[in-house]
Amino acid sequence: MSGDRPSPLVIERILRDRQGIWQQIVAEGDLNALTGRMLASSAIALACYGAVLGAFHSPLMALTSALKLPLLFLVTLAICLPTLYLFNLVFGARLSVRQSLALVMVAITVTSMLAVAFAPISLFFLITAPDYGFFKLLNVAILTLSALVGLRFLTGGMQVLNDHGLLAPEATQATAQAPAQVAAPAQVAPAAVPAGSVPAEVPATGQSAEPVAVPAGAAVAGSTSNGAATVAPTQVPAQWVGQPAGASLPPGYPPAQRPWGSPPVRRGEPTQRPASMTLLYIWILLFGFVGTQLAWTLRPFFGDPGQDFALFRSIDGNFYAEILRTIANL
Repeated sequence: MSGDRPSPLVIERILRDRQGIWQQIVAEGDLNALTGRMLASSAIALACYGAVLGAFHSPLMALTSALKLPLLFLVTLAICLPTLYLFNLVFGARLSVRQSLALVMVAITVTSMLAVAFAPISLFFLITAPDYGFFKLLNVAILTLSALVGLRFLTGGMQVLNDHGLLAPEATQATAQAPAQVAAPAQVAPAAVPAGSVPAEVPATGQSAEPVAVPAGAAVAGSTSNGAATVAPTQVPAQWVGQPAGASLPPGYPPAQRPWGSPPVRRGEPTQRPASMTLLYIWILLFGFVGTQLAWTLRPFFGDPGQDFALFRSIDGNFYAEILRTIANL
């Protein structure tokens, strides 16, 4: 964290130092304590928000909703976590159970804390506009928004783990690291001219000189009739011993003139997303369907004021049909 003392609230650390949270999950450093703090914080926050939901009916309904709302999230997590872990194993990810649990608990903690932050608004409408249909839709919207923000944290954490290579199979990582281990081709240095060597004699007038191969960029000095020096380009030999395939320049030239020294850099290529990230979005949909169906099974949370108190209702219909029916009746 940025300060000298760590924050006693785990949600404050998640929001202020999320990169530190991700690094701790990557390193698996003291994950049991971190997960325990997130579990306790989420349970307390969800219990407080559940009490506001049940307060629309009676104090007894507020008490039961305070117990059932944390149970809803924890049972949904217990049902769906093995699927997330096995999905990662099947596609070669190297996440441990503790890392998977800590990642999902970060999302649940953010969701629960954001929901309890909306509790005063929900309580305000409970007091000033006690309409059952409106109150139910308002709190469903609050929980949906909070869950979307929490899942955003989950995808961000998985992306960090992907950047550290925990979502990629080991074979893929070995292939990616192989080019870095290949030795660079040996470069032939130009031969040094020994000290004290005698330059070749200049042929006399009328005699032909044997052509000499000169590297590209070199020049041959000459003179004009008025004594001014001129520089004439010379030919580069077409081939030499040890010429690489596709090479057009002899050894000893600057790297900028040796196109075979390093492969061309490809820019703008899209990064391939691992299958684990794609399956994460499928798992999020699965988590949502399981959670909504379990919420319908554990109802009532709000409590219809026209009905007596009941710990559970009979399982008929479904969550989505009830929401549509409530919207139609507004």
